[in-house]
Amino acid sequence: MSGGVPGGALASNVEATAAPVQRGDVIQLGGRASRVSDLFQLPQGAKQFLFESGELLTMHARTRLAAVRMLRRR
Repeated sequence: MSGGVPGGALASNVEATAAPVQRGDVIQLGGRASRVSDLFQLPQGAKQFLFESGELLTMHARTRLAAVRMLRRR
């Protein structure tokens, strides 16, 4: 599902696993949206995400979360 957000940008809801998460993605955790500011590759496909709030999250390769990705206009 895609939709507009304030400012005219397009957003797409995606199921986030550790592999495709990118800087700038917004991950929903406990009803709170957190934007990924940096990420680090860990052994066995896991990743650690640093959020703009300063919090860290480590995701196993098979963990699945709800995320929003901002789509770039061409």
